[in-house]
Amino acid sequence: MYKITKKEMLSDSIILMDVIAPRVAKHCYPGQFVIVKMDEQGERIPLTICDYDREKETITIVFQIVGASTKMMAKYEVGDSFRDFTGPLGCKSELIDEPIEELKKKKILFVAGGVGTAPVYPQVKWMKSQGCEVDCIIGARTKSLIILEEEMKEVAANTYVTTDDGSYGFKGNVNDMIKELIHNRGKSYDLVIAIGPVIMMKFVCLLTKELGIKTVVSMNPIMVDGTGMCGACRLTVGGQVKFACVDGPEFDGHLVDFDESMKRQQMYKTEEGRAILRQTEGTTHHGGCGLCS
Repeated sequence: MYKITKKEMLSDSIILMDVIAPRVAKHCYPGQFVIVKMDEQGERIPLTICDYDREKETITIVFQIVGASTKMMAKYEVGDSFRDFTGPLGCKSELIDEPIEELKKKKILFVAGGVGTAPVYPQVKWMKSQGCEVDCIIGARTKSLIILEEEMKEVAANTYVTTDDGSYGFKGNVNDMIKELIHNRGKSYDLVIAIGPVIMMKFVCLLTKELGIKTVVSMNPIMVDGTGMCGACRLTVGGQVKFACVDGPEFDGHLVDFDESMKRQQMYKTEEGRAILRQTEGTTHHGGCGLCS
């Protein structure tokens, strides 16, 4: 059992929890995720690691209440425990294995959309621990959905907050902020790392491709089972079939077929759609979730 030691409401629908998970805390790195299961019959919920403390043996997770399982999960309080807390899963951020002196030479911009701020934070925090200064954009539809702003300001060289409705910070979406930084504030970047809703990452990649900036995205929003068995997070990257949970979740954003991925996700939600995917994808479809049998 994995005990909750902290619970914090970041907004009306976004919750942060610290969970005691010694093995995960000992071995995890930024970019990886865990599978949380509330009880024996509970749904498997993939959540990106927001932070970790190896000494306290805790993992920080952040989730948004979007369905029955996360609504039930939100009722858990400090002292309650999860049945399963499996990880670390997925591949660590590619930044971890780069020579530090080379990283220090790069101008890196992190772009976080909504709950995507949670998986961005540990990467920015790790970069600071290595003596690397990076910029970060936090974007959301409105002020109430901005999370981890103060925490990000402590680890990023510059933190820019933007809201679509202009209720807080810069008025506009994250792409508007990127253009503002490059065209009006004299900024230049060698690498962009964007994490957030799939549609957001798609348009960030369209912009950065025009600007000639290498871009890495995290496809964790499309994961379901988290083990490569269900096939829900299948996507095409550079013409090759990949699975976000085992091959990623991070990929070269300019090689991801976002339109195919979004269309496939909509089809995967219906029985008819899953049947079509099963027929068209053949042996590469997977189907270990049992939904397609």
